[in-house]
Amino acid sequence: MTTITTRTVEYPADGLTMIGHLALPAGVDRRPAVLLGPEGTGLSDVERRRADALAELGYVALAFDLHGGRYLGEPEEMLARCMPLLADPDRMRGIGHAALDVLRAEPRTDPDRIAAIGYGTGGAVGLELGRDGVNLRAIGTVNALTTGRPGEAARIRCPVWAGVGSEDPIMPPAQRDAFTAEMQAAGVDWRLVVYGGALHAFHHPPVDHTVRPGIGYHPQHAQRAWHDVIDLLAECLPVTE
Repeated sequence: MTTITTRTVEYPADGLTMIGHLALPAGVDRRPAVLLGPEGTGLSDVERRRADALAELGYVALAFDLHGGRYLGEPEEMLARCMPLLADPDRMRGIGHAALDVLRAEPRTDPDRIAAIGYGTGGAVGLELGRDGVNLRAIGTVNALTTGRPGEAARIRCPVWAGVGSEDPIMPPAQRDAFTAEMQAAGVDWRLVVYGGALHAFHHPPVDHTVRPGIGYHPQHAQRAWHDVIDLLAECLPVTE
């Protein structure tokens, strides 16, 4: 366990003032960095803790915001914002680039060694950064098997890892097939892990508000998915080279 420091960062994106969570490892040297995207409900303590855990491993980590400092616990409100966003790659890229600019501007960040990790909508943002040709060392997503505009996946310049629950009704087999077909056709170095018996958002601890059908926590697979993300970073973005 290393000593880390954290701070809140504000920045404009999507017509809002976003409020992200930046976690810095001990020391003063430049480190590899991770852009961490939340589920569609928005930035919460779950993602903040994950950013802190990455900082403890030696990464600069920015958990970025989707909704201008708001957490959208009501499913209908969340869908009203996220569905148009997920249908608009340019808006997702704008949100991603704004957060990426903040991460790159941090003096501790090595700007040539950045990965994007995301969950749900936050994972879709990371994929769109890849499709936009951003120089990333890795993209890791959970519950984010989104497909992009034709041909743009060929711009992805790094390995892509994706995780999904086998019983996820929001990311059904047809969606998995479309995603993997897109990655394969583009020549991307891709991997897909299907976690048996898991629902959508299986990685997210239980919440105290209403959730959509098909969503549920699976503690064993949540831990396994986190280890898979860490293994991806260790392979593609080691803290020391």
